[in-house]
Amino acid sequence: MSDYTGYLRDVFVAFGPITVRRMFGGYGLYHDGLMFALVADETLYLKVDAQSLGDFEAQGLEPFVYVKGGRPVRMSYYQAPAAIFEDEALAADWARRAFAAALRARAEKS
Repeated sequence: MSDYTGYLRDVFVAFGPITVRRMFGGYGLYHDGLMFALVADETLYLKVDAQSLGDFEAQGLEPFVYVKGGRPVRMSYYQAPAAIFEDEALAADWARRAFAAALRARAEKS
């Protein structure tokens, strides 16, 4: 685990306990066993869906994109707002939005 992912436990302390798992050169952040965020290149991305996407776009936040087979692949994660790193309550609010999106995605798969 990197120092950055360790620091994220403090950022989300008001949200509740999180676990961090290594994955594909980055990390997944989990709450209650469900991934709600990812870290790639020391950047935090939060889970989005159709219901929450507008909140991220309104702030000009960028999606997580990686390249596979020479083509960009956009995932349902967007960069977290910088303000959450200075405000535990705000971090908890954005984490709840991301977790809710993850819950809805899981429900759609069922």
